[in-house]
Amino acid sequence: MTVGIGFDTHPLVPGRRLVLGGVEIPFDQGLEGHSDADALAHAVIDAILGAACAGDIGSCFGTDDPQYKDVSSLLLLREAFQRVQALGYTVSNIDATIIAEAPRLAPYIAQMRANLAESIGTPVEGVSVKAATANRVGALGAGHGIACLAIASLQRHQIRP
Repeated sequence: MTVGIGFDTHPLVPGRRLVLGGVEIPFDQGLEGHSDADALAHAVIDAILGAACAGDIGSCFGTDDPQYKDVSSLLLLREAFQRVQALGYTVSNIDATIIAEAPRLAPYIAQMRANLAESIGTPVEGVSVKAATANRVGALGAGHGIACLAIASLQRHQIRP
């Protein structure tokens, strides 16, 4: 069993869709970024890549590559999962926390969990997503952005090449 940690944060800006865990959430701002800026999916990508010692989101899906412009981060998550799967791993568990003052995310958590689970080939019971605020502390607490933390545990099924 191996464990990896992922973290991502993006500023909120007008004129962008807000996408978290592959769910488009109605809000007057969205996350700024090269892809769809899905900070939750990005944190999970870094967690699973880290657990397999397989790099990070930037080394695998660089912002200088035009093929990733506005791409769905769930597609990137699927590709990251395929990379760790090729190294002999399966995902045992994901635990993620979204830190945002607004919008209210509780109505969307179940769909986020389902989307992430489907992307990494694990039962939804193996994916936890929680939402928290920053209690009005700092830039996140002032509503300037959204951050996500994720921990992934992977099970190795074969000897790494």
